[in-house]
Amino acid sequence: MACCTGRCTLIFLCALQLIAALERQVFDFLGYQWAPILANFLHIIIVILGLFGTIQYRPRYIVVYAIWTAAWVTWNIFIICFYLEVGGLSKDSELLTFNISRHQSWWSENGPGCVRKEMPMVGLKGLDSHSYVSVIGCALEYRYIEVMHSALQILVALVGFVYACYVVSVFTEEEDSFDFIGGFDPFPLYHVNEKPSNPLFKQTYLPA
Repeated sequence: MACCTGRCTLIFLCALQLIAALERQVFDFLGYQWAPILANFLHIIIVILGLFGTIQYRPRYIVVYAIWTAAWVTWNIFIICFYLEVGGLSKDSELLTFNISRHQSWWSENGPGCVRKEMPMVGLKGLDSHSYVSVIGCALEYRYIEVMHSALQILVALVGFVYACYVVSVFTEEEDSFDFIGGFDPFPLYHVNEKPSNPLFKQTYLPA
């Protein structure tokens, strides 16, 4: 298959997904978002599998990748609903941290233009510890940053799904056509009509 076809486009999409997933994984680690961390890890593995299948002409691996992209789209729709508080969800809940901690998205305190205000803890004299009060001056709310991340993931995954289906169909057609002309036949047809070359089997005709 030529490099200008859907195969190379799918390779590019898989590489783009890997970069986006690794970037997202870093910030989810910084925010201790355990559920997204596990989802990102599984996503990275499946994308690598799809990339390998595309490079090595393995349709089954690409099928697994295509199925996963559908699940990945669903997961990112949930993330969007979570941060936009759709359907009773709350962005302040501990759902994404498995109720282990009260950490929020890393972007909630480190977004563009955000400034944290702190004050000494009341009743603890002589200690240098501080208590977080609020974040001000954010140019963009952290929930919208998370929504944009998920929207980008959905867009790339949908395009990847379309190209994965196309590449699988092309690979399947090539295998069927190759098998039809006897590419996988260990005993091609032209051997059937060959006559034995051993002189003992040759019939000798004497002149009358």
